[in-house]
Amino acid sequence: MSLHLDRIDWMPSPPLAPDDGPIDIAHLRRMTLGDAALEREVLTMFAAQASRLAGALAAMPADAPAMAHTLKGSARAIGAFAVADAAACLETLIKSGGKTAAALSELDEAIAEARAAIDAFLDGA
Repeated sequence: MSLHLDRIDWMPSPPLAPDDGPIDIAHLRRMTLGDAALEREVLTMFAAQASRLAGALAAMPADAPAMAHTLKGSARAIGAFAVADAAACLETLIKSGGKTAAALSELDEAIAEARAAIDAFLDGA
């Protein structure tokens, strides 16, 4: 029995880290199975939710850790990884009793960048 090896053209693997944009569109497309209408719907919902939660988090209510956690999960689902990372940092600081001003500022900036990317995406869709 002879062993015959064929050359296989390998497909590149997806990146281990998300791309550098505020929204990882490739990740979003995987999560929505390429459904353009669903992409627009979840981006619109995320933009509204992120703004609402950021405003509420500024007051540091008792449920702030849960709010940051919710935002982190939503952001990861659509590929807004900078928002997710900033929300995770804020969640950790709140739980540990740390100072949150810088983390809130970073979260607000990440949300603003994500919203601008979302607006550009929706205008071009």
